[in-house]
Amino acid sequence: MFTLALCRPTATCRLRHGWDRCQAWSCRGFSTTAGQGQQVSLQEKQVGGDVEMPVARREAETLFQERPEPGNQYLEDALLRSYLEAHLPPKVLEEVSQELEGFGNRLLTKIRPLGWECELNPPVFRQYDAWGQRVDHIVTCSAWKRMKEIAAEEGLIAEAYERRYSNWSRVYQAVKLYLFSTASGGFNCPLAMTDGAAKVIESLGTPASLKNAFDHLTSRDPRKFWTSGQWMTERRGGSDVANGTETVARKQPDGTYRLYGFKWFTSAADSDMALTLARIVDAEGHVKQGSGGLSLFFLRVRDEEEKLNSIQVQRLKEKLGTRQMATAELWLNGAKAELISAEGRGVASISNMLNITRIHNVIGAVASMRRMISLSREYALKRVVFGKLLKDHPLHMQTIARMEVQTRGAFLLLMEMVRLLGLAETNMASEQDQLLLRLLVPVAKLYTGKQATAVATEAMESFGGQGYMEDTGLPVIVRDALVLSIWEGTTNVLSLDVLRSLTKSQGQVMAVFFSTVQNKLELASSSAELQPAVQWVRDAAGRLTRFCQGAAAEGAAPMELAARDFSYSLARIYAGALLIEHAARPGSSCTDVCAAQRWCRQELCPVAAELGNGSYSAEESSMDSALVYAGSPAGSRL
Repeated sequence: MFTLALCRPTATCRLRHGWDRCQAWSCRGFSTTAGQGQQVSLQEKQVGGDVEMPVARREAETLFQERPEPGNQYLEDALLRSYLEAHLPPKVLEEVSQELEGFGNRLLTKIRPLGWECELNPPVFRQYDAWGQRVDHIVTCSAWKRMKEIAAEEGLIAEAYERRYSNWSRVYQAVKLYLFSTASGGFNCPLAMTDGAAKVIESLGTPASLKNAFDHLTSRDPRKFWTSGQWMTERRGGSDVANGTETVARKQPDGTYRLYGFKWFTSAADSDMALTLARIVDAEGHVKQGSGGLSLFFLRVRDEEEKLNSIQVQRLKEKLGTRQMATAELWLNGAKAELISAEGRGVASISNMLNITRIHNVIGAVASMRRMISLSREYALKRVVFGKLLKDHPLHMQTIARMEVQTRGAFLLLMEMVRLLGLAETNMASEQDQLLLRLLVPVAKLYTGKQATAVATEAMESFGGQGYMEDTGLPVIVRDALVLSIWEGTTNVLSLDVLRSLTKSQGQVMAVFFSTVQNKLELASSSAELQPAVQWVRDAAGRLTRFCQGAAAEGAAPMELAARDFSYSLARIYAGALLIEHAARPGSSCTDVCAAQRWCRQELCPVAAELGNGSYSAEESSMDSALVYAGSPAGSRL
């Protein structure tokens, strides 16, 4: 019979770059060369009545598949370039286009290889030195340190605060971060928190005591640039900071505070500074519970001698993804800190930070989708299956095209958010713009987080078994995408945040939403080929309007059950209007029109459809629990 022995990597095989790993293999037993049409000579030998057919031995075998090699990300992203051409003032467009092309080349030749080094050399925690002294040193690789320098050189934070392009500065920054994200080796995460910290300080009026920190956070000088952490999550969880924060702050005679508590999940633990929440201990030794007892503090992680600021590193987290970045559990044992919010106004003060980090989350989601599609379409030009290239298999191209439509909708949602943010930061936003921004941030974050997971796994599948191979780099993108629906609020938490935005605005935000959608649709009034898509969006908006009217009469409980579907409906309807707007502009392409049509063919208002199915009734809610706990001992207690 045939015997198949396992292939082992040679001792000299080294992992250097995602698509280059382990090209040479030392094999024993049965070996073939894919796609070469070679035959293996077999020798038959009669031994004791059995036929043994040993196979020719080869010292090395290689996988004969060409790797996908996308080029300059900026030049190859048709939607990105057409968006900038449609929106940026001509002078700004000319300048940023040149810079982005150069940045694209740097990403291709310099930054992406460094990102892979970060993946191969994750941080290591060294708790003690050779002599038994506790040092709590988080060791990061040279590539990670170089990423920090590049972030400063490219102005990835500075660009938003220098405002050299006025209200378009946020758009330009977001584009650079979008291009940088999947090449960054996880460094996009500390940049998100750094941007959030800078935004908080700016929103506080950049007080004199924080001017130095702000200058470091927004510096283009690699020697001066700081990154920031945000230490909010404690042992009781992350989203419910009002009830989960146990850290206390004790005021000192010099006006500073000492923090005591356990921070359970601190991303980018190697950062230079952090913002964190704590409860101030009053003169009687008491603290106020709830969100009203939380205040916001600034602290340096290390002092001028590089010693930890009364902080002990408990351990580094073992995470599914984002392994390139140090995430730690920290004990604050009298860490020196400065109160930067009004006492008891910590939660309100971090709202600006949450907006920024959620927008960065969307950037990461859209970037991961775009990267996976870029690799998939390049692979389809090279991989031969069943006698022809993958690009010549209609079903394969249909699958990638569906991912492309999803990515386009997500990209335009991202650009709409940062456009509105740029207006707000330059005092050019109307009240309606600000209401819309408040709504779109949680909507886009929750929706694109789900999209990224779906697109990344679908794109991985488009590579067949090769997509499952660690050394291709594809599993890294998939793993890192999975956090996007969790970090900065899960889908359900953000769906409830969407409802809060409705309540806080007393319904005004929905009036702004519907009028903005209608205005975008009117831009396509002269386009016959877009009329079906326009009508689908109008119909969906009408059904959503009727749902809102009915929900107002039903009360809070059914609306909470519908929150997730309601948020999905907002995302799909608004993205559909954006795609139509983009397709209706002068000079649009047939693919712009096609993307708008295909997006709008899906169920744009799932909340209305589920309402019709009775999904939000009290009876259905009761059955939800019955279904979940059927057969469980807990079921008898329901």
